[in-house]
Amino acid sequence: MIMAEFKSKKGIVSMPPFQLYMSFVDMRNLVQMIPEDKREGVTADYDSIHATVQGFGIGVKVIERVPYSLIGFEDDGSPFKFSLAMHFDSLADQYKTEFSIEVEAELNFMMKAVLGSKIKSALDQVVDAMVAISEGRLPEGVDPSMFPDGFDPSKFGMNRGS
Repeated sequence: MIMAEFKSKKGIVSMPPFQLYMSFVDMRNLVQMIPEDKREGVTADYDSIHATVQGFGIGVKVIERVPYSLIGFEDDGSPFKFSLAMHFDSLADQYKTEFSIEVEAELNFMMKAVLGSKIKSALDQVVDAMVAISEGRLPEGVDPSMFPDGFDPSKFGMNRGS
């Protein structure tokens, strides 16, 4: 096994760092970001979230909180070891945050070759989604029919301009 590192691109989210950080600090908030039809088998408390995906149990727990700048996570009952860090960097414009994600995962050479670009792409999609939601836009690739009452970013803990 080798330790593989993956870094997302950096995105400018239209929210102050404290507000974006608070969206992720409580793992129960993440459940709100999952489409309702995919929430079955997902459980969360303040420090952890667990789910069954395609028959595999996967869990993540918070291991570090640096108010308004970093949240660190690690696997908690997952098929392979990994850690994840979300970065919330202040900008000159106090109402915007530079957001990025880093992942380290213990993967064998074959898994890294097969999954590496998919992991990087998924991280970039999360950053793009956070930027879109913060601007009141529906993230690319999200089916509008998932929101029969209309898309409301506040339901994701992302109240613009608060």
